[in-house]
Amino acid sequence: MDALSTHPRFSERFLLRPFERRDVKPIVEAVQASLPELHEWLPWARPGYNKDDAQAFVRDSQRSWKEGRAFDFVIRRPSEPTRHIGNISVWHVSKAFHTGEIGYWVRTDETAHGIATEVTRRMLQVAFDELSMHRVILRIAVGNRASERVAQKLGFTHEGVLREEIKVRGQWLDHMVWGLLEHEYRKLAAPQA
Repeated sequence: MDALSTHPRFSERFLLRPFERRDVKPIVEAVQASLPELHEWLPWARPGYNKDDAQAFVRDSQRSWKEGRAFDFVIRRPSEPTRHIGNISVWHVSKAFHTGEIGYWVRTDETAHGIATEVTRRMLQVAFDELSMHRVILRIAVGNRASERVAQKLGFTHEGVLREEIKVRGQWLDHMVWGLLEHEYRKLAAPQA
């Protein structure tokens, strides 16, 4: 299945929904508040990130959703619907082989509270149950220990390193590839059911 319903999803503590135009200002605020950390790992997180950047992201996100290319979700607390906690996305790397990828970021003043682990666990449900994926990967920059811990907590297997995969701040970064197969996910999720 390539289409995905735009209805909101919920994890234990968070609301996950597609991006809307009204999200531009909260995105800018969250990115600017987190730039020193985001700038280290993500090529789009640059000094001067502004309203135009966020508007372009939201437009592309909405277009990608309609075309079935990628599914980006805001991370929000139901009690604070306008405070942007971060983003989480799932997309097909190979539709033919039912392989997908999940990517996320969490604003700096919200890290170390299990948010990335919780929302990634929920996105795995979307990937395997709604998008019928067989395999999901996480690509994590070498040195990003916090994201490495998320992969480990969720039962991903470290599969290798992609050397000099992306350029951030003029430096090539290596990415670790972590993978989780559907049958591994089902086995890990069974005790929680």
